[in-house]
Amino acid sequence: MSFQQPFFNPRVPFTGCIQGALHEGKTITVTGRVLPGAQRFHVNLQCGSRGNPDIALHFNPRYDSFLDVVICNTMQHSKWGSEEREYFATMTRGANFTLMFLVNRDSYSIFVNGVLFMEYLHRLSFSRVDTISVNGGVEVQSIAFSNPAVTSPPPQPGYPGHPHSGQRNRNRSRQSKTGPKTPQWCNATQAFSAAGFLQAPPPYTAQPPYTPKPSFVVPYKNIMAGGLYPGRNITIQGVVNHNADKFCINLRFNSGVAFHFNPRFNENVVVRNSLLKEQWGQEERTGGMPFYRGQPFTVIIMCDTQCYKVMVNGALMFSYNHRHFLFQQIDILEVEGDMILSAVLV
Repeated sequence: MSFQQPFFNPRVPFTGCIQGALHEGKTITVTGRVLPGAQRFHVNLQCGSRGNPDIALHFNPRYDSFLDVVICNTMQHSKWGSEEREYFATMTRGANFTLMFLVNRDSYSIFVNGVLFMEYLHRLSFSRVDTISVNGGVEVQSIAFSNPAVTSPPPQPGYPGHPHSGQRNRNRSRQSKTGPKTPQWCNATQAFSAAGFLQAPPPYTAQPPYTPKPSFVVPYKNIMAGGLYPGRNITIQGVVNHNADKFCINLRFNSGVAFHFNPRFNENVVVRNSLLKEQWGQEERTGGMPFYRGQPFTVIIMCDTQCYKVMVNGALMFSYNHRHFLFQQIDILEVEGDMILSAVLV
């Protein structure tokens, strides 16, 4: 299955390609913030980008009535079907959110901030869906894509200087002849900054095909301007090496590690801990192992007032209570170990 780079900081209105279309088990995770004065916004999973395409899922929070409500619907042949309404209190004006769509055989499972919000039964075949669009009173930080784990791992993308980057390019050439066709406009992508952090892209328009090389080398280290604060999210996307032992993500301050996130494959566990006053604290090891050797992943670390919440491939997996509470001091991000780093957003 294809590994698609996320869209970072797209300007709204936004239309982007879903490479390889939808299939069972695929997830799309949208992180962002509802604007304080928002009346409504929508996220569409649709069949194409031109003209008046069919919309398989129209997810439409509205704030302009007595009670906040989400309208879900499908449009086929330019006609809307019957609305499904759910009332909610989790995507309030001015608040950050993480919205995840999981493709099931019979429905979309829609999660808001890691909690199942609703199931929406398919009215159009999800295999026709190849486009996501966002419009309205919302800021989008990222749109990330994850495929289910497979028994035959996909080829790992290389990074500059990686010894297998040439083989990756040959594989890509062969895939282009035999794999599913992707519209040319899907190949547009965002530019990387020289410092390693991603810049906001220009408004999304059809552009000549362009496939950038990943610009991150592991071990990776960079400054998070302004440090952490409740509501700030950190998104990391990569691929676990085929023979991986472990890798880690560290949120550091000058004299310690506020949050150490450490998948260990030989032990089949994700260890969480903090390094304070030059001593490691008590490890946390519960919660399962959502990473697989040779597989792509998307990690979103959400800083809350009491804890870090960690989503992996769109699912809320871990919660880690703060042990260092001076959030503004936590201004260094590190990624180390047996993985290829594809994208970072802070």
